Amino acid sequence: NKKAFVELLFWKSPVAVCEMTKGYSSLQEGEGPARSRMRPWTPQEEQELRELYWKYKEVEGEDVIAAILAHLPTPGRTRRQVVKKLVRM
Repeated sequence: NKKAFVELLFWKSPVAVCEMTKGYSSLQEGEGPARSRMRPWTPQEEQELRELYWKYKEVEGEDVIAAILAHLPTPGRTRRQVVKKLVRM
């Protein structure tokens, strides 16, 4: 591709670089950005998150997010996911 040098002028994610070097559509099913693998929050999980936040937000000397993660009923959520969801809520 003679115009590939134009693509190099712009910031690329590791996924985009992999596609550029190995050919587009080379990624297998289940690979790609983390956003595509992230499960959406269910209404029950949102409600539980809200309740845990109100329970632990006033505790002195304790990390609120760490306490929420320790008591979250569904495992697999990261600290970053919890913080982003709390900000959006």
